[in-house]
Amino acid sequence: MSTYAIKADAFYFPTRVARGGYLMVEDGVFGAYLTSEPACDIVDYTGFEIAPGYVDTHIHGFDNCDIMDRKVESVAAVSRGILRNGVTSYLPTTLTASTEQLEEACASVAEYVEMGDDVPHARIQGIFLEGPFFTEKYKGAQNPAYLSAPSMEKLNRWQAAAKGLVKKIAVAPEYEDAPAFTAEAVASGVVVALGHSAATCDQARACLDAGAQVFVHTYNGMSGLHHREPGMVGAALSSADKSYSELICDGHHVNPVSAGIVMNAKSHEYTVLITDCMCAGGMPDGDYFLGELPVVVAEGTARLKDGGSLAGSILNMCDAVKNVFAWGIATKQEAIYMATQAPAEANDIADVCGSIRPGRDADFVVLDSDLSLKATYLGGEEVYTA
Repeated sequence: MSTYAIKADAFYFPTRVARGGYLMVEDGVFGAYLTSEPACDIVDYTGFEIAPGYVDTHIHGFDNCDIMDRKVESVAAVSRGILRNGVTSYLPTTLTASTEQLEEACASVAEYVEMGDDVPHARIQGIFLEGPFFTEKYKGAQNPAYLSAPSMEKLNRWQAAAKGLVKKIAVAPEYEDAPAFTAEAVASGVVVALGHSAATCDQARACLDAGAQVFVHTYNGMSGLHHREPGMVGAALSSADKSYSELICDGHHVNPVSAGIVMNAKSHEYTVLITDCMCAGGMPDGDYFLGELPVVVAEGTARLKDGGSLAGSILNMCDAVKNVFAWGIATKQEAIYMATQAPAEANDIADVCGSIRPGRDADFVVLDSDLSLKATYLGGEEVYTA
């Protein structure tokens, strides 16, 4: 390993943006930020800006591979491929499926992590189980054949198969036992998210009171805001410092004005950019599958063949960051925060990723002035150049 300093126009730190200067990288980890040139090798990115590697905490697949393939090879392909999007840490995400299929999916992720990978790859910081504890009305692209009430017995089975890697699980708050399940899951160290639900605002708040802290792709797959029944969206917007709201900012799932409303209501610190990307990410238009459901990808969207509902996305995180800045609903600093520290904080992984700090793995992205991705670094090594 080597010691060098990065020279750039700006560095995005947790609470400030440093203009100019040098950032030390020593044996694969971040060192000090300096205003004067140090006596070591200089990696000159004059004209560019340095931000933490992106953290995608809701992503199903990429490069025609899906976590629900239940294959180590698919986990490897996704982990390697998303480096092209600036993502250096992520939560591989499952779908509603049978208990046995989810066990197998969790086991494949655990096996991949245990085996290790000599090819550069985004770091797996846990597993997100998106389903099956949802309800019918807002199921979206979740397979209704496998919907079920929340169960700690099932969660424990999946956690065992994952060898402790399950980090987050989603639940519809209208189930009678949802608050009790939430409290028990949180006590076990698992983050609880709320989504794919027709819950009332009060039902959602009951789960927030029990410890839930994330709303799954806000607006999408949930009861909307009404002046007499605020619904799930109302619960999300009115819990500014108690929960985080995911947003899919591809311009198809959520109108930019609506996305800005979430950011204004909750602040950018509690808004999390996600991709919800399915296997067609990084691939040409055509026919694909999301789990067991046929999907058509065309004109920037992925939709179920049966019914036309949006079926995840083909969004890249680097584009989500660019979009919210270009739409005028976030500054560059805010856009980067929502793709780095906010998702890390929301998913209780901020101790290992999401920010540039001395001693932290030197995972970072090099960005143009318009936030276009120039390069991705992992452990201080360049692993992708645009």
